[in-house]
Amino acid sequence: MNISSLRKVRAGLPPMGWNSWDCFGSSVTEAEVMANAEFMAEHLKPYGWDTVVIDIQWYEPEAGVHTYQPVSDPVLDQWGRQLPAPGRFPSAADGSFRELADRIHDLGLRFGLHMMRGIPRKAVELDLPVLGGSTTAAKIADRGNVCPWNPDNYGIDHSAPGAQAFYDSQLALFAEWGVDFVKLDDVLYPPTQSVEIAAYSRAIERCGRPIVLSLSPGRALSLAHLDELARHSEMWRISDDLWDRWPQLEEMFQRAARWAPHQRPGAWADADMLPLGRLAVRAHVGQERDSQLTLEEQRTMITLWVMMRSPLMFGGHLPDTLPETLGLLQNADVLALLSSTGSREIVRDGSLVIWRADFPDHEACAVFWLGDDPQEVTVHLADIGSENRGRAHDLWAGDEVPLRDGSVRLTVPAHGTRLLRLS
Repeated sequence: MNISSLRKVRAGLPPMGWNSWDCFGSSVTEAEVMANAEFMAEHLKPYGWDTVVIDIQWYEPEAGVHTYQPVSDPVLDQWGRQLPAPGRFPSAADGSFRELADRIHDLGLRFGLHMMRGIPRKAVELDLPVLGGSTTAAKIADRGNVCPWNPDNYGIDHSAPGAQAFYDSQLALFAEWGVDFVKLDDVLYPPTQSVEIAAYSRAIERCGRPIVLSLSPGRALSLAHLDELARHSEMWRISDDLWDRWPQLEEMFQRAARWAPHQRPGAWADADMLPLGRLAVRAHVGQERDSQLTLEEQRTMITLWVMMRSPLMFGGHLPDTLPETLGLLQNADVLALLSSTGSREIVRDGSLVIWRADFPDHEACAVFWLGDDPQEVTVHLADIGSENRGRAHDLWAGDEVPLRDGSVRLTVPAHGTRLLRLS
């Protein structure tokens, strides 16, 4: 089996894990990463949560707490490749994440890193050599192609001789460290960044390790690029950064409905991280807080994500997660919906939204009420294609729901959901 096939196998189900961005922004430390990894291993790994991702600027010694430093000063090796900032990651004093990755692997978890596309500005300014490329950073830099919101990198001119070698060397280094997952950012609008995405994917193919590639394209992403995204990556963002606000969650329903029919093993549209738990301990948006989504809204979010079969990346500081939120992450029956054979929105009528997910011997039905007050709803099984089913089991409450005359009567909370297994 080649590396490409191994990557797809490793993402045969939507990846599930934790990412440091929502709680620690660009300034996460090794101690905080390990605290979340150890919590995940103890409390969430049995339910399928297994990936720990260090988000942006792990290479910056003085990463900003609420914004990016105006001048990036990353730790680099002699080839211009980013290295962990040792003041924040003491075990990486030798310039390697290998020890930290090994500790995370010993917990039975996977280790991931965030990367910005391009080549560090500092490497270009120093005109450092590119390993294996017979060229230098200045010769392959595209100074006019830069990220508008982060100062770290210049773009890469992939028509320049030796340009591919920079990504090849970067991913070879990550493979040495034991990286399992890379979140590549600022690849916003295919086909504008198509060459960039293909080059990064090619580097993964060459590195000898099955690294899952997650792209952050954002809300303007079109289904016209589905085949390209699926060919080069295992998951791709379909929204801008999602935070703990009901209007943002409500807006996600239409995106989820558009992408859900196209989900398949190894190729997952990603509705973004779950902004739940303790957020903004140090972050670029807002003050430290528990998620401002109500418990019903949190349940709605997780239900929509699993019905869509989106990757699940928890954003809060796990050790400080409230018990009621943690319980949402430990519902095996709900999380099993990620393995459905197909899911789709089937009803949208004002504030009423109904989704169906298919399994070989049953269906799941999620009834959402987006209105501001609780609502009594009658769901006819004929409307969701389940007229021959005899039982309805509430996957969140854990009890049976009466079926009468081919329909079920439900009270749905404001901004809430009822999730049924029909068998």
